[in-house]
Amino acid sequence: MTKWMIRRFIAQPENVGSQRVRGQYGTLGSVVGIGVNLLLSALKFFVGAITGSVAVTADAANNLSDAGGSIISLISIRLAQKPVDKGHPFGHGRMEYLGALGVGVLILLMGVELLMSGVESIFHPVKPVFGWIPFALLLVSILMKGWLYFFYRYIGRKIDASTLLAASKDSLSDVMATSAVAVSMVLSVFTDWPVDGVMGVIVAVLVLRAGWGVCKDTVDSLMGGKPDQELGRRIIDMLMRYDKILGIHDLMLHDYGPGRCVASIHAEVPADGDLLELHEMIDQAEREVGRELNIPICIHMDPVVSGDPETDRVTAALADFLRGKGEGLMLHDLRRVPGNKQVNLVFDVVVPPDYRETAELEQAVAAYAKELDPAYHCVIQFDVDYYGM
Repeated sequence: MTKWMIRRFIAQPENVGSQRVRGQYGTLGSVVGIGVNLLLSALKFFVGAITGSVAVTADAANNLSDAGGSIISLISIRLAQKPVDKGHPFGHGRMEYLGALGVGVLILLMGVELLMSGVESIFHPVKPVFGWIPFALLLVSILMKGWLYFFYRYIGRKIDASTLLAASKDSLSDVMATSAVAVSMVLSVFTDWPVDGVMGVIVAVLVLRAGWGVCKDTVDSLMGGKPDQELGRRIIDMLMRYDKILGIHDLMLHDYGPGRCVASIHAEVPADGDLLELHEMIDQAEREVGRELNIPICIHMDPVVSGDPETDRVTAALADFLRGKGEGLMLHDLRRVPGNKQVNLVFDVVVPPDYRETAELEQAVAAYAKELDPAYHCVIQFDVDYYGM
């Protein structure tokens, strides 16, 4: 069903790097979500009116809020497609993050309302009326929401759409919530215990949990949270295929919305290589990586000396020393700069993002370098490794 809809309504569905195609995917996902949630909401309001179930009515209101969330998704995805302008030279892609945040807030507000209704029903219970037709309609609702979960997730992952991925999490919580409602309807036949109210509270907790997860993930993206590890590794793998690139470091990804990243990285090249030849290779790498991954990338050349016995010896010794000091500590770009009374060792040390002992490490490395040669003086620049390179 999902793939048929994609073939029917999206031109060039495999070209997900195109912003036009991303917009078509996002529009399809949002419109389908609006239609399904409105249908389910009407269905559950009808069932709730027949049975008198607070939990069913609460679930209907939740589906209505889901339809509102899909409308927010549609608006944010459409706004994100606006072309660049003088005030927004990197586009409007972060509108998708704001849309996802709006969906999360809407989910949280509905969760609070459901929790209040559930608690009220526990203290002032109204026994729901069981009926096979309403029960069957709830089962149909579970199946439809389950399909919508997979539909949202498939499209959201395909185009990296935070709003649709947020909606998929909400749909999964709805599956569990409606299942709880169906269970309460059955249990109410056998007991006078306020099962309906308890299940209403369970529904609220599930909704609140989904809303919190959506808001947290979206705020992390807006605040510059954990970078896209997979994209970082793909960039590294592609660059290391070039013969003249000896190593890479200082990869940075600047996120301006889903599918709108700008990358920069340092590439180590032979210091004795032909400058024009190396420059042509870097230009080619920028074009090929940018074309295949659909991201602008700037590659900075770092010339490194290889074949000098003393430089190679010091580099290997310091690298081994750093590995012994902790996981994720690495060295690159070491240069020996002789002076009148000392020899400067200029190099970078890579540390994990959460490393807090750079001062102590700098002293330890400097002391070890003195053991290799009393004339050595270290000039260290600390870099953060965001990608586990």
